Amino acid sequence: MPEALPLIDRIYEAAVIPELWQDVCVRLAADVNGFSACLLTIDTDQTLRWVCSPNIDELMERYSRSEIRFQNPRPARSMQLSPMAFARDIDVMTAEEIAIDPIYDAFLRPLGLGWSMGAVLPEPSGHTLIFDLTGWADNGPFPLETLNHVNSLKGDLARAALISSRMIFRQAQSVTAALSMIGLPAAVMGDDNRVLAMNEDMEALAPRIRTGAANRLSLENSAANALVLAALEQLHVAPAASVQSIPLPAGETTPALILHLLPVRRNARDIFSKSLAVLIATPVGQAGPPDMRVLSGLFDLTPGEARVARELALGASLEAVSIKLGLKLETIRTYLKRIFLKTGTRRQAELTRLLSGLGRLAT
Repeated sequence: MPEALPLIDRIYEAAVIPELWQDVCVRLAADVNGFSACLLTIDTDQTLRWVCSPNIDELMERYSRSEIRFQNPRPARSMQLSPMAFARDIDVMTAEEIAIDPIYDAFLRPLGLGWSMGAVLPEPSGHTLIFDLTGWADNGPFPLETLNHVNSLKGDLARAALISSRMIFRQAQSVTAALSMIGLPAAVMGDDNRVLAMNEDMEALAPRIRTGAANRLSLENSAANALVLAALEQLHVAPAASVQSIPLPAGETTPALILHLLPVRRNARDIFSKSLAVLIATPVGQAGPPDMRVLSGLFDLTPGEARVARELALGASLEAVSIKLGLKLETIRTYLKRIFLKTGTRRQAELTRLLSGLGRLAT
């Protein structure tokens, strides 16, 4: 059996493979003789995501839903007293405060836990990264030598976490660039409704569609702007996000547009993925058969599903698609159910409107 990589090497592997952060948490907790470790991100709208040792998965899920998490003084005090470094709870709170701390009472002490140390790392984009480690109550506070040890790893942990976070912006740029190659104006939206990336095709639609203060999306038409913001908000709260199509009326010299808001379905472990949706603009009247790469790439359709979807976008009936593709009608209906699920649509007419606007616009 090959020897396990040193912790430092694993940390830098996680920088480019976010799925490895859970293993880093497990090994970091063991390295400091703690119970668990967790890496959290807090967005500007207080959205909390995390990856942690498996032994506190359920605990973190309850913590994320609790209002008690907003009563945590440790992050702010840590930034003030030990900026960009790990600090123990006993370094930032009094013994009396720790004894009555509501978070410890509700989440840690019932499990026999009782001590923590962590580091708060502000990110240039405005998001916050937090490393948090917990220990057994009976073991007492983390020793000073353990604090010094974890601080010796702080630079590596911070660099790796920031690399993971910045990679998301590169991915957003790649998405918009790829859509630009097939003539689709597009922008990638973040969890806080800010534009992470916008291609030149979308920028060319300004001032009808542009970024305003703090990189937030702004539409010239106030009614359409309100619909887009409401749709983005719905993506935050809906248990199953769906594609939404929003009309943008024509101007005196500009054609009407349809804005398609496509939800990004993230891996649950990818806490750095801040993208929430891809916004695509298609001119009304410039529809056509969608490119197979568009269908497969945007909606993760299989080749068979993409062929059925393309025929439906041309206005063909299920019976006509069955005859043209040489498939049983029941098979076409099965494909259609899968296509509905992946595109977030519910009716064939709704699907046809969506897909017909994604025709190959590049000449």
